[in-house]
Amino acid sequence: MSLEVIILAAGKGTRMRSDMPKVLHPLAGKPMLVHAVEQAQKLAPTHTHIIVGHGAEQVEAQVKPLGAECVPQKQQLGTGHAVAQAMPMVDNDATVLVLYGDVPLVPAELMQQLVDQTAQGGLAILTVTLDDATGYGRIVRNQKGDIETIVEHKDATEQQRQIKEINTGILAAKASLLNAWLPRIESNNAQGEIYLTDIVAMGVGDGVNISHLQPQFPQQTQGVNDRLQLAELERWYQLQQANQLLRDGVQLADPSRFDLRGELTTGKDIYIDINAIIEGQVHLEDGVHIGPNCYLKDAHIGAGTHVLANSVVDQARVAKQCNIGPFARLRPGTVLEDGAKVGNFVETKKTTLGKGSKANHFTYLGDTVVGEKVNIGAGTITCNYDGVNKFQTTIEDGAFIGSNSSIVAPVIIGAGATVGAGSTITKDVADNNLAIARGKQRNLTTWAKPVKR
Repeated sequence: MSLEVIILAAGKGTRMRSDMPKVLHPLAGKPMLVHAVEQAQKLAPTHTHIIVGHGAEQVEAQVKPLGAECVPQKQQLGTGHAVAQAMPMVDNDATVLVLYGDVPLVPAELMQQLVDQTAQGGLAILTVTLDDATGYGRIVRNQKGDIETIVEHKDATEQQRQIKEINTGILAAKASLLNAWLPRIESNNAQGEIYLTDIVAMGVGDGVNISHLQPQFPQQTQGVNDRLQLAELERWYQLQQANQLLRDGVQLADPSRFDLRGELTTGKDIYIDINAIIEGQVHLEDGVHIGPNCYLKDAHIGAGTHVLANSVVDQARVAKQCNIGPFARLRPGTVLEDGAKVGNFVETKKTTLGKGSKANHFTYLGDTVVGEKVNIGAGTITCNYDGVNKFQTTIEDGAFIGSNSSIVAPVIIGAGATVGAGSTITKDVADNNLAIARGKQRNLTTWAKPVKR
């Protein structure tokens, strides 16, 4: 039997106080809706239908690359109405999994278990037990413990409001049953909406077995209605990721001060200090040390490398035994070869720094190829941009660049060449030559200091 997924994502999210659709607000650096879609896609559904309304174009731009299809809900008349918009596109013989774009952390394994439960009767729902169930629909059971119905908080009696088991809204059902039940739902409730939850009572009335599951953690089915809930869910999710890294052998100075907004793969004996932010695809080889307040994005860092405090490594590849920082910035296209060093307040862009070469202080290297064992002095700039085009600088093996030098590309500094401090180099320097390009010093013996009047 095929599987089709319907994800509700039409709401504006007024309590977020934002022009952005609620489901596009990021959790761990990724829109909440994208989390839900990616987990659902792990089940290999035939189709994934996204119900869109507010900000439909923005939502579609996020999910279309993932292979999802958007279905408009022109009026938001309730969850039952939302699901009904997609049903004409759903195979009547399929199983349907209903998810929510603002419930981002339902794991694929739990989704699959819920789908499998439909074999027992045709409808399976996901419930959770909370200490404070205020605002949620209650799961009402009979004396045998079987689910009879779901009552929304606003429609519940005082006795029903004492129930702690609540409906998450997430369910799996046979499409044929949904097609039979959805047209029968009425809006005679406090909200005047077409509640999807009403199909539970219909199923009981039709003699359908209602099965249920609960998540391992309540946060896995927690929805987000405002920024406070989003922040709470973010911290819980980050702590789960940090704890998993600890179990995998990564040492975190403080798991509560660590953010992973992508995927991190690691070798052995990794140490990550406080306030590190990891984005995209990052790989750390054995013995890497990441200092406090560092930002790593789409980076590969070789064995034994130390990234010191307050450094940025963005779309760069770093080889073994390198030193970076503190306060260094490696921009996209940077490659550091074995033993290279980029020190404090050094910025690189589209630059290769050869084996054993170093730029220790206050330097900018843009569109530069640096050979092996090159020393680049403090205050050096490779002037790669003329206001229109970018040009390359090449500094060959063993060259020495004096402090406060400006190297105006395109230019080649030959192997073993030396550039005198304070020079502005505009022409190639041959191997082993000394280049000095600076104004002649004059000392005036007749000069007198100004006197304050």
